[in-house]
Parts: sequence; C-alpha cells; structure tokens
Amino acid sequence: MSVFQHPVVNLENKPAGHVDLLPEVFKLEDINEHLIWEAVRHFLAKRRQGTAKTKDKSEVSGSGRKLWKQKGTGRARIGSIRSTLWKGGATAHGPHPRDYDYAFPKKARRSALRHALSVKMAAGQVMVVENWDIASHKTKAFNATLANLGVAGSALLVGVEASEKVQLATGNNPKLAAIESLGVNVYELLKYDHVVFSKDAILALQEVVKP
Repeated sequence: MSVFQHPVVNLENKPAGHVDLLPEVFKLEDINEHLIWEAVRHFLAKRRQGTAKTKDKSEVSGSGRKLWKQKGTGRARIGSIRSTLWKGGATAHGPHPRDYDYAFPKKARRSALRHALSVKMAAGQVMVVENWDIASHKTKAFNATLANLGVAGSALLVGVEASEKVQLATGNNPKLAAIESLGVNVYELLKYDHVVFSKDAILALQEVVKP
C-alpha cells in the first residue's frame, strides 16, 4: 500500500519527524455520510441505560374491588381504582427496562471510522505528537501546552493510557477527553474540534482499521 507522510511535533510544537499513514484510512475521497450516521446512532443506542419503568395495572397500589355496581348509578362503569383512566392509576403502554443495543457489523464500524478519520484529516483537525510525556499533572499547565500546540476549543487526546498525568490534567476540563489508543469511536471523533494522537496511538489505530 502507498503511504503519505504526516508531520509529528513534540509537546513544545517543534518538528519531531513524520509518521507514515495510509490514504485508505485517512484520505478517503467518497465519504459515506450515512455509514457515519449509522455508527453514531449505534454508539448512542449502546450507551443508553434503558432503565425507564412505569407501573402497569398489576403493580399499582390499590384494591381490586369493583367500586360500584355496573348499572343503575348513572355513572360511567368502572372496574378498579387502579384503572389507567384514574389519577394515581396505572400507565398504559409505558416504558419498561430494555436493551437498546443492536447488531452493527464490525467491518461496518471500522469502515465508518475510516470515513470519520478522513473527514477530520481533510478539515485539518488531526495532529500527531511524539508522546504524552508531560512534566505536570496540573490542568492549567496542560492547557498552556495545548495552546502552544495550536489546539483551541475542544480536543480528543488519543493514546494516553501510559500517561496518568494527562488523564489527571484533563479531568477538570470539560472540553477535553483522554482515551486509549484503540478507544477511538466515530461519535467522539466528530464531537471534538481537534483530535491529537500520539505517534504510537495513530499507528496502532491504523493497523486495526486498515482495509
């Protein structure tokens, strides 16, 4: 496979070589937007708890006694105080605990990831750093490091499993998310303004998702 070279910088934003990337992963021209949408939909569905629950007629408190006789009172017939028509009664056809996850083929997920990576690369929103070896775990210091890299706005930081300091530094900043090399998903790729990979992380991800 042919490759193209993407620049790598250190955390001081100085050139640190390059990394060889596959155009089949990062430079797709015919973007399948529907596939990306399906991958996002699958991710959000899988994340849903599905714990919503309402009580049906058999679960609501109240006697099962018939409140008045069927005929002759001039009132509407009623069989139970737990009826869905009454205040405090049951809920008709309400939600019950369920699993919202559904089958989404692994090949389709990987293909969607390639398309999403290509979108970010074409927009100039992919950066590769040499590593995540920072001196301090302080949020303020790490924000200054990202600003020096030219990362403004929200950012997804990939390949931080070996750096506990980065995970601590991003914990107090809602605009940042730190994930492992192979924890990349389409939803978070599109959610954040920038994606910053470590050199090892982008090569590991490429090896997994390449066609």
